[in-house]
Amino acid sequence: MTPKPLAGLSVVVTRPREQAPALNDLLEAAGATTVEVPVIEIVDPVDGETRLDSALSGLGPGDWLVVTSPNGAARAARAAAEIGLAAGVRVAAIGPGTRARAEADDLAVTLVPSRSIAEGLLEVFPEPPAGGGQVVLARAEVARQVLPDGLRLMGWSVTDVAAYRTIPVAVGPEAAEACGAADVVAFASSSAVAHLVDAVGVSGLPPAIASIGPATSATVSAHGLKVDVEAELHTLAGLVEAVVARFGS
Repeated sequence: MTPKPLAGLSVVVTRPREQAPALNDLLEAAGATTVEVPVIEIVDPVDGETRLDSALSGLGPGDWLVVTSPNGAARAARAAAEIGLAAGVRVAAIGPGTRARAEADDLAVTLVPSRSIAEGLLEVFPEPPAGGGQVVLARAEVARQVLPDGLRLMGWSVTDVAAYRTIPVAVGPEAAEACGAADVVAFASSSAVAHLVDAVGVSGLPPAIASIGPATSATVSAHGLKVDVEAELHTLAGLVEAVVARFGS
């Protein structure tokens, strides 16, 4: 019989409802009981994808498309396929999970930093060519300005485009009660942290917090909370591995 190291552990999953099964399946395979409390929904940007399409159409050889999340990667890949991305455009992804989603959608990635945060990407991003160059940053509508500001300081011309929006989902009383009764909450994004705290309050969270990576952990800390375990590999599989390592029997 396959060992079930998380048997008896209940884990809150806050991902959008349609994206939750990917994490649920991994946790349940390890023996955990999952408690779905979706707090966010991924929707189109206000302009549809008109601005993203236009920005990608303006890229040429030596320019860059930068994606910072699996959701952004999926939408950028779809737009690139529809418009036909110019030959010679390079793609950077902020972490392995984002890279995996981009490449699953046939968007080849050439640069991934070892630290899966904006600062890590800035450390390895190349200088622009002598004549200048363009970067299209396809990401959530609301995001930190560290990356676009840093790229501009390097000399790149940056178009910061909303590829999608994250909107809150109401948490009903039964879901809030189930959340508070669970053992661990597994956060896979900063937006999930903010919206769950808004929905149930700090006192309504489980006693332990698992984070997918440093950006999400920073948001946890910004809410005055402690991260009990952070994934070394910033993917859903890495998040589950971290939960197993910290809480497994």
